Amino acid sequence: MDSAIAFRILPAMPQDVPKVLAMIEALAEYENLRHVCVATEAGLQAALFGPWPAAEVLVGWEGRAPIAFALFFHNFSTFLGRKGLYLEDLFVQPAYRGRGYGRALLTRLARIALERDCGRFEWAVLDWNTAAIGFYESLGATLLPDWRISRVTGPALQRLAAHSANGA
Repeated sequence: MDSAIAFRILPAMPQDVPKVLAMIEALAEYENLRHVCVATEAGLQAALFGPWPAAEVLVGWEGRAPIAFALFFHNFSTFLGRKGLYLEDLFVQPAYRGRGYGRALLTRLARIALERDCGRFEWAVLDWNTAAIGFYESLGATLLPDWRISRVTGPALQRLAAHSANGA
């Protein structure tokens, strides 16, 4: 890292929501998923700073520029009987990669997990993102080859919710 330009990691503030949304959209573009990214400033504002926050965000700043973010929340492991920390998204703007900023964000999250007595810290990675996979493995992460993510969304979610089993 260039010592002349300090990298700082700060919790997102309400005024950072437009910047976070812009990075979420950049991440969606990078992952070829822009067509499913429908997040809005109002939705993020409510999810991050409403009465029942659903997630937290760390923003990585180089100087005055927000150049990275990590969005995370707590989950729970029934096998461990403890909460965990789940990283939903980590993104560093392409022009700022290779400077240690992704590692710095993951290190901060690992510290948060320990401070909050989490039993584990986990995240998912796209199978085609070999650079990220190699990076995560270099940090000690284990990829779980036997697990697949299941997702129900949109009309399928509505159909499942409307399904009646034994009159329930």
